[in-house]
Amino acid sequence: MAASELYTKYARVWIPDVEEVWKSAELTKDYRQGDGVLQLQLEDGSELEHKLDPKTNNLPPLRNPDILVGENDLTALSYLHEPAVLHNLKVRFIDSKLIYTYCGIVLVAINPYETLPIYGTDIIYAYSGQNMGDMDPHIFAVAEEAYKQMARDERNQSIIVSGESGAGKTVSAKYAMRYFATVSGSASEANVEDKVLASNPIMESIGNAKTTRNDNSSRFGKYIEIGFDKRYHITGANMRTYLLEKSRVVFQADEERNYHVFYQLCASAHLPELKALKLGTANDFHYTKQGRSPVIDGVDDAKELLTTRNAFTLLGVNESYQMGLFQILASILHLGNVQVKDRDSDSSIIPPNNGHLSVFCELMGIAYQDMAHWLCHKKLKTATETYIKPVPKLQAINARDALAKHIYAKLFNWIVDHVNKSLHSTVKQHSFIGVLDIYGFETFEINSFEQFCINYANEKLQQQFNMHVFKLEQEEYMKEQIPWTLIDFYDNQPCINLIEAKMGILDLLDEECKMPKGSDDSWAQKLYNTHLKTCALFEKPRMSNKAFIIQHFADKVEYQCDGFLEKNKDTVNEEQINVLKGSKFDLLVELFRDEEKATSPTGAAPATGGRTRLSVKPDKRKVGHASKEHKKTVGLQFRNSLQLLMETLNATTPHYVRCIKPNDYKHAFTFDPKRAVQQLRACGVLETIRISAAGFPSRWTYQEFFSRYRVLMKQKDVLTDRKMTCKNVLEKLVEDQDKYQFGKTKIFFRAGQVAYLEKLRADKLRAACIRIQKTIRCWLARKNYLRMKHAATTIQRYIRGYQARCLANFLRRTRAAIIIQKYQRMYVQRTCYKRKQAAALVMQCILRAYMARQLYKALLREHKAILIQKMVRGWLARQWYKRSLKAIVYLQCCIRRMRAKHELKKLKIEARSVEHFKKLNIGMENKIMQLQRRVDEQNKENRSLNERLSSLEITHAAESERLRVEVTRLRGAEEDAKNNANRVTSLLEELERLRKDLQNTQKEKKAIEDWARTYQDEMEQMISELKDQNHLLKNEKDDLNRLIQEQSQQWTDKMQRALKEETQQLENDLNEERSRYQNLLTEHLRLEEKYDDLKEEITLAMNVSKPGHRRTDSTHSSNESEWTYTSEYAESEEGSRMGEDVSKSMDMSLFLKLQKRVSELEQEKQSMQNELDRREEQFQRARARDDEEHKKARSAELEYESLKRQELESENKKLKHHLNEMRQSLRGSAEAGSAAPGSPAYTVLLDQLNSSNEELDVRKEEVLILRSQLVSQKEAMQHKETMTEPLPYIEDVQKLTDAKEISQAYMSLKETNRLLESQLQAQRRSHENEVEVLRGDLQSVKEENNRQQQLLAQNLQLPPEARIEASLQHEITRLTNENLELHSDDPKEYKAYRISMLRRMVDLMEQLEKQDKTVRKLKKQLKVFAKKINDLEGGQMDVSPGQTTDEPVHPVNIPRREKDFQGMLEYKKEDELKLVKNLILELKPRGVAVNLIPGLPAYILFMCLRHADYVNDDQKVRSLLTSVINSIKKILKKRGDDFETVSFWLSNTCRFLHCLKQYSGDDQFMKHNSPKQNDHCLSNFDLAEYRQVLSDLAIQIYQQLIKCMENILQPMIVSGMLEHETIQGVSGVKPTGLRKRTSSIADEGTYTLDSIIRQLNTFHSIMCQHGTDPELIKQVVKQQFYIIGAVTLNNLLLRKDMCSWSKGMQIRYNVSQLEEWLRDKNLMTCGAKETLEPLIQAAQLLQVKKKTDEDAEAICSMCNGLSTAQIVKVLNLYTPVNAFEERVSITFIRTIQTRLRDRKESPQLLMDTKLIYPVTFPFNPSSLALETIQIPGSLNLAFLTRV
Repeated sequence: MAASELYTKYARVWIPDVEEVWKSAELTKDYRQGDGVLQLQLEDGSELEHKLDPKTNNLPPLRNPDILVGENDLTALSYLHEPAVLHNLKVRFIDSKLIYTYCGIVLVAINPYETLPIYGTDIIYAYSGQNMGDMDPHIFAVAEEAYKQMARDERNQSIIVSGESGAGKTVSAKYAMRYFATVSGSASEANVEDKVLASNPIMESIGNAKTTRNDNSSRFGKYIEIGFDKRYHITGANMRTYLLEKSRVVFQADEERNYHVFYQLCASAHLPELKALKLGTANDFHYTKQGRSPVIDGVDDAKELLTTRNAFTLLGVNESYQMGLFQILASILHLGNVQVKDRDSDSSIIPPNNGHLSVFCELMGIAYQDMAHWLCHKKLKTATETYIKPVPKLQAINARDALAKHIYAKLFNWIVDHVNKSLHSTVKQHSFIGVLDIYGFETFEINSFEQFCINYANEKLQQQFNMHVFKLEQEEYMKEQIPWTLIDFYDNQPCINLIEAKMGILDLLDEECKMPKGSDDSWAQKLYNTHLKTCALFEKPRMSNKAFIIQHFADKVEYQCDGFLEKNKDTVNEEQINVLKGSKFDLLVELFRDEEKATSPTGAAPATGGRTRLSVKPDKRKVGHASKEHKKTVGLQFRNSLQLLMETLNATTPHYVRCIKPNDYKHAFTFDPKRAVQQLRACGVLETIRISAAGFPSRWTYQEFFSRYRVLMKQKDVLTDRKMTCKNVLEKLVEDQDKYQFGKTKIFFRAGQVAYLEKLRADKLRAACIRIQKTIRCWLARKNYLRMKHAATTIQRYIRGYQARCLANFLRRTRAAIIIQKYQRMYVQRTCYKRKQAAALVMQCILRAYMARQLYKALLREHKAILIQKMVRGWLARQWYKRSLKAIVYLQCCIRRMRAKHELKKLKIEARSVEHFKKLNIGMENKIMQLQRRVDEQNKENRSLNERLSSLEITHAAESERLRVEVTRLRGAEEDAKNNANRVTSLLEELERLRKDLQNTQKEKKAIEDWARTYQDEMEQMISELKDQNHLLKNEKDDLNRLIQEQSQQWTDKMQRALKEETQQLENDLNEERSRYQNLLTEHLRLEEKYDDLKEEITLAMNVSKPGHRRTDSTHSSNESEWTYTSEYAESEEGSRMGEDVSKSMDMSLFLKLQKRVSELEQEKQSMQNELDRREEQFQRARARDDEEHKKARSAELEYESLKRQELESENKKLKHHLNEMRQSLRGSAEAGSAAPGSPAYTVLLDQLNSSNEELDVRKEEVLILRSQLVSQKEAMQHKETMTEPLPYIEDVQKLTDAKEISQAYMSLKETNRLLESQLQAQRRSHENEVEVLRGDLQSVKEENNRQQQLLAQNLQLPPEARIEASLQHEITRLTNENLELHSDDPKEYKAYRISMLRRMVDLMEQLEKQDKTVRKLKKQLKVFAKKINDLEGGQMDVSPGQTTDEPVHPVNIPRREKDFQGMLEYKKEDELKLVKNLILELKPRGVAVNLIPGLPAYILFMCLRHADYVNDDQKVRSLLTSVINSIKKILKKRGDDFETVSFWLSNTCRFLHCLKQYSGDDQFMKHNSPKQNDHCLSNFDLAEYRQVLSDLAIQIYQQLIKCMENILQPMIVSGMLEHETIQGVSGVKPTGLRKRTSSIADEGTYTLDSIIRQLNTFHSIMCQHGTDPELIKQVVKQQFYIIGAVTLNNLLLRKDMCSWSKGMQIRYNVSQLEEWLRDKNLMTCGAKETLEPLIQAAQLLQVKKKTDEDAEAICSMCNGLSTAQIVKVLNLYTPVNAFEERVSITFIRTIQTRLRDRKESPQLLMDTKLIYPVTFPFNPSSLALETIQIPGSLNLAFLTRV
């Protein structure tokens, strides 16, 4: 394919980048042949011109389609090159959080620097048995592949784990070993893995140290061989160590530490046991302070030492050896502090009394002088003489450091040797899997001898890896019959030859070491002279003459020659070693005991690692051999050990794990492309890619190719032969036939061809999509247009009609509105007028009333003012008048006196004169006449006046009286006036004062009014505020009320939820407890099976030449416990007996394992027994307490009732005896013919009949009288029986392992029996004492008895119905009296007593009914016998009285009634084994299930058990039940894999259990029975404990059924639910990698969903045929669906190729089919659908939108059945199948994690497929009558007799 076809516009390429190594870009212009520049656009939008190399004109590598990015296998990529590999790893690591990726046969593991939940036991079991390409990449997949190939190919395996320090090599190796220990067998073998893991703290403390790259870097390599036996169970392990970095003991770089153990000792120096070591802090010693980083953050060295010591103890290193190890380590620290000083230029000296050297010698048990001398001197030997030469200071210090390294290396080897001893097993190893944990390729700024050795080892490993990859490729081509052409791949043999060949680097180094004056410079010159011009891989640096460069497979490395010779020699002063060998310290001597060995105790030479010196320890005892061995260089030893390792690896099938360190800062999920690509080049991953890309890297099966690229074919191209179809299509699509090859089953493509086909497919799909979109959009647009047109016309029609209707409505409404307005206005105006008129009238009325009131008030005030004025004016006038009158009178008096004085004076003067008299007399006569007339007139007047005077006098008297009264009144008024005047004055003063007060008051009033107005304003404001507050308070009140109501509702809901949750929690706790108990039963059963298997192995091992006879179950006596199974006892006894015979020849380890298993079994059984005893004791204690209270309440009645009952029972027995005698007499008379009247038999019969009738009548009355006592007597008797019945001796004889223990158990059984008998006697004595105490109350009871007898005599005279009524009335009266007495004494006690009396009355009526039934039954029998007697008499009526007695009497045949069966089967004791054999062991379930009634064996066994109970034979009951249980267990052990057998015996065991409950006599079970069935209840034995045993057996059978069902379903689930395309054409097939082609197991057939449904139908039909309880069937179906859902979901979570939209549709369709099956079987309510809810939600999660926050919210609410880890895992694994789908963005996944972080859930990723829901067996009574059951002859049970 031309480049112009690929490098077109929009094609994406990779270009080199300094920061990111490779950067993605897109072509903006088509590439033309000859162009020197590519026009590119980067992802950030910037434009770039990429210049091509004019010499090579190589185009940049193309980028793979997005659909191929993130694949599990890198070989699935179409373009295989470095940027594609790097990008794929980055996408998987960063975006999907996947740390494992396949690269062909290599597993690439990237260290996440974070703990991931992908290593649990559930993950191990999920990968167990799976093909490697079927699951996502994982270290467990590699381990499973190795384990599977070991078992299949019978070939040893190796897992090679390599990588840089901190890349996770040790963790990967540890998880691989954990996988082997988990899947390889029983739990006991896991102890080897535990020991290997327990060795980790030890090896880490002595072999790990802090480096600049890793805080816990392993400074040595190790190869662990895990051994397996023939059954592929772990037998042991062995560890080899390589490349120990000894130089770290004496030197550490900055920010690094020595080995952890030194710092642990220093941190624990304060411990009392370590005081003698005289240690201090790490900064006090030269060997621990050089790195200046003595502390690791987050690590407590003191605690780590405690962990190390515990690990030593676990591996068998006792305390004394541990202290010895610590003593040697402390001495190494003190040795490093020994100071050496110069004596002169050629010699040195240690100052005397050096403290650290003294401590060193003291700890090592050597002489101070010797060690001080040989530290500064050395011995030189020549052919004739020996010289002792001093050494300069520098050499002395080097010798000191060499001694320290040598001691530490010896100590390290000793510890490794002891670890191997603890991991060694005596069992023969059949095969092994080796795990190699070794350094990867290393390059530093300064590379020395250590890096040279490491890179040399990696060159060898890379060569082996390349050859293996090449071999696999060749095998694949040959298998597919592809023309084989040699693939050009990098062969690093020249580099290896450069290093190890003759005259190679190592050879020249060893030669230079032998030279007397050899140096690093001369060695470098030899290298230059030898290889510089002859080897292209060897170069010389330009600026150095002491370095050389080697072109390794990974990179060029420059090595500095300084120190090569010294490190290669690694010499140690022999005299120093001899001093140490002479030590008094035993452990030190033991370290140097095997000095002659050149290799470590593990068989490998102690070599160096990292930046280390590699040393060999020579033996000084044999001079010749020692010197020769000591001259063996480190390089030579390392080459030899490496050769041994390569031989081991070549003899095994290798599996490769390459660990990658993503960054140097230990940041979680941070990817540094530079560091990653450097390691990928170094570990050979890119070389694997290059080898794959050189051939045909992409491979498809014909069916996969057809399914994927069907869209590129035309209909005429599709043939029935898929191979020919693919050939024809490829010839048309790809013109260059060299780009592909056709194999037998696959098509092979060159690199890039799949991308080209994908491009064609995408273009075809895109064109088809465009055409579909065009057509659909046209159709949608036209449909939309027509719909819019129709809608528009419809809208117009409706709008126009609507407008017309609106216009009509408008006109009508307008007219109506006018009318309404007219009347409305009229009404408004009239209403307004009336309202104004009424208001005016009201106003006038009010105003007039007001004015009238005002006028009235004014007039009233005026009137009152006038009255006051009148009175005041009158009073004032009178006062004025009186004053005026007084003044006038006084003036008149004065004037009249003055005038009188003047007149008197005048008269006196006239009298003196005559004239005066004359004048006086003039006219006197006239005057006298006048006077006379006047006198007359006056007389008349006087008379009239007298008359008038008399009248006036009268009037005057009256008036005087009146006036007097008036004067008196006036005088009073005057006084009043005076007083009033005084009062007026005071009133005026008061008025003045009041005016002033009024003014003050007015002022105060004004102030008050102002204050009032202010206050009113304030009050109004306050009121308004209060109103507002009130309104707010009302609102708050309403809110609070609403809140209270809501809270109340919430609390109610919360309480309901809490109650529901509490109920659910209790149910969960109950289920957990039930599940825990059932798991214990399962574990117990498993241990029993293991125990039996071990016994069989021992028996087979001991009886290979002489097989012995095994005792059967019948050889055991009845001394066994009800919980003991005789067959197991026999096997245990036999096994223990034979074990004694051959105990000397047994393997001790096997014997110890057996003892351990037996002890575990004993502990398990003992714990279960203790729990059962505890619960039984609690039950007995509670029942005894209740019985004691009941006994105290009615102790006075027990003795009397007991006597009456005994008398009644004796009479009943007598009646039965008489009836039996009658039967015998009838039989005898029938046989002898002597039943004539008068014969003895006839007489006896009549007498007995009459007496029976009389006794029956009497007893019937006694029964009626004593009915109230029977219930309490029954309770008392039950209590007595319970208390006196010997407790079952519960012991499990399976615990016995030899005859001695059996005899001890038998003696303990007898002692227990004696103890129980003594307890029984003590109880009886206590009962006798109680009887003595109760005798005092017996007298009153006797009186009551007399009264009862009188009542009985009275009742006997009454008819039967009246007797019952009278007895009841009497009883009611007695109870009423007792009630009244109790009520008067204590109301509470009366209430309790009343309840108990009601219960007693109910029980009394039930007992009465039972007694009536018994009486009727006896009457019926008597009538039958009477009828027989009458028939007999009728037959003898013809015999004449004179007939002599010696005449022969003819026999008379008495007709027999058909026998009334009681539903029992009788068998003999010796027939028990035959019964069990025919009914259980040899029974074929298929025939019984089809031809006979369900549960027939259970009914037959129960009928046999009923007869044993009927005859009161406890041994027979015990033996039968034990044999049945043992036989069921035996048949299940023999045929436990047959679902039909297990289902059959589960059904029968449950039916047998239900029969024991149904006929137990318990009221809770009897209420479901018919009267006839209640008559068949067990009468003598309480088998409640055996019901528990049978329940446990049913649980075990149920679990066996589930396991059997799971084994059948397991292979179908993944294929049927996930892989098979139920909806054809929905999901496409993506390109697969190499792993899909190298599955360990060939495809054995494809299962579909129909296969699963057919199997479910089979299960269901079998259980229904066997009569399994419906509730039990529902539980089985629920468990089936849980297994289907869990296995499907687990595989979905571990398979990236299954997480797609189309697969979600397939899963939902499959689940709907399963739901439809549930509906067809009416099982929707069994809870099976709910078990599929997590799977349904996972399928929905694959299909829903995954972009926005709303989508995230919807997912969080939808996936409530999935954990957060599962949701995130599905989102990370979501893979588009087509280019049109989109991946889930990291931001969206982070959003999901944020929303779900508050969930409280288990971090476990996978569902527990081993979970078995706790099973319950609801009581299911049978309506089948036992007496109607017929035993078919096919069962061979003719020895059973129906009773």
